[in-house]
Amino acid sequence: MAHRRGSALLAVPVLALSLFLVGCPKRPATTAASAPAPTGSPTPSAAAPSTTPSGPSMTPSTAAPATAPSTTPPRPSEFQATDNLKDVFFDFDKYDVRSGDAKILDTNAAWLKSNDNLVLIEGHCDERGTNEYNLALGERRAKATMNYLVAQGVQASRITIISYGEERPTCTEHSEECWAKNRRAHFLVKAR
Repeated sequence: MAHRRGSALLAVPVLALSLFLVGCPKRPATTAASAPAPTGSPTPSAAAPSTTPSGPSMTPSTAAPATAPSTTPPRPSEFQATDNLKDVFFDFDKYDVRSGDAKILDTNAAWLKSNDNLVLIEGHCDERGTNEYNLALGERRAKATMNYLVAQGVQASRITIISYGEERPTCTEHSEECWAKNRRAHFLVKAR
């Protein structure tokens, strides 16, 4: 009987310790994922994304080598909208450029190649999902858009990306039609 009681007393702390170590996390894990590199062109090296629940995630299009001082990207407030660049849209929980939107990006790339402006690509999401997840997804959408433009001949050094996640919706209704309008990459420009 004493042997059984000793085993039970040993099992309780082991069980408590295993529950503590395996317990549910308080916050969802976020991972740094980058958009697939465009085929047939050099891959720009991207800086690690910053996904904070308190604000947008902003990444310059190329990272400086470890030995060189880092350059700060232009501030988003320095950019302005232009009617010459059209938004592209994404499917739910996706960051792949759709074939219809590729034609829009081809037109955007042609305009950018003929105009020497800096461009800011904003990644946006709909309201579904956590803030952290949507900031990461918005960044992947902006990177996929940037990679497409770079593959079309736009210099990566002219492009800065930022993710606003779900923070700046264009439509605030709670319907699929409205959510589809919020899943987008938006373009702003700044003269050099």
